Amino acid sequence: MSRILKRTGLPEARDFPADFSGLAKVIVGQQLSAQSAAAIWARLAAAIAPLTAETLAAASDVRLQSLGLSTGKIRTLRALSRAVLEDGLDFEHLARAENETIVERLTAIHGIGPWTADIFLLFCLRRRDAFAPGDLALQLAVQHHFKLERRPTAEELARIAERWRPARAVAARLLWADYAEARRALLGKAKKALAQKTAKALD
Repeated sequence: MSRILKRTGLPEARDFPADFSGLAKVIVGQQLSAQSAAAIWARLAAAIAPLTAETLAAASDVRLQSLGLSTGKIRTLRALSRAVLEDGLDFEHLARAENETIVERLTAIHGIGPWTADIFLLFCLRRRDAFAPGDLALQLAVQHHFKLERRPTAEELARIAERWRPARAVAARLLWADYAEARRALLGKAKKALAQKTAKALD
């Protein structure tokens, strides 16, 4: 972790509001690249402001689809709205609960799985020992640094991450930063190789 910090510097904070809009932002980012998620979220936040359970519930499917949300994301966001409006989900109360209780409560909502609940703990509640073993980037980063023959499963990564307690969130942020740096370096090499190949072809 010390070597990663020296290489990448202090990771950029990813702090979302600890409320409906924060969890909605996590849901929007499910299974999307950071760039795609940011673009869709920007459109959604601009079109429906403030973004609350009430305003989301009042928006039509057609309007939400026009902002780039898939049918599955819309279904999940509506389930979250119902959890707040009909089932009494209270984010202030939720923020005081233990991590395990929060994960259990959130994953009971349609479309919210362990990854989404873990990211809510990390980005919205900023829990120091939260971790997301199901995250692909974390799995690939750990595979690289531990020189594993294959990408670890969520269960395997959870066991590996035990060594970073009680600051697993710090480890996660460093690993994400390192993964992003590695991707940028690889992309830079690919662009350089393509430029050299093009220049050679034009000679």
